[in-house]
Amino acid sequence: MTRKTRIRAALVTATALVTAATVTVGVSAAGGESKPAKPTKKQIAALFDGWNKTLQTGDEDKVTARYADDAVLLPTVSNKIRTNHTEIADYFHHFLENKPVGTKTKTIINVLDNNSAIDTGSYYFILTDPKTGEKKRVDARYTYEYEKRGGQWLIVNHHSSMMPEG
Repeated sequence: MTRKTRIRAALVTATALVTAATVTVGVSAAGGESKPAKPTKKQIAALFDGWNKTLQTGDEDKVTARYADDAVLLPTVSNKIRTNHTEIADYFHHFLENKPVGTKTKTIINVLDNNSAIDTGSYYFILTDPKTGEKKRVDARYTYEYEKRGGQWLIVNHHSSMMPEG
């Protein structure tokens, strides 16, 4: 093997090693770290659907698990601002007694970056009185702020208030 051939073989081997290392640590061909793709608006909208389905379980702990530890909840049918899991679970304990079922009527989604998005709009809940079985519709406006933390989308801010005209 000539010296030129050995140098060429060494360069090919070195290039293969650098390429393998680059793929392993997640560096793009452009030289920057690769990032997960931005979520789609449809993916963000599906987070509400998952939250709404969790309401159907009637389990406040499951609902609360969808919120970050430092989340803020300004709830629909309470004047108290909730700022930790204990307070959020307390709200849902009482709210879930009414077997709420939410339906969005208008949605505006802004994907801010790969790890954060805002879903805002209007929705209504059908609530069932636990004593009489009477159903009541509560129209409200909402804002959900989501962040992806530890690979999981969590609610970091949730504001819901009854519509003023109605």
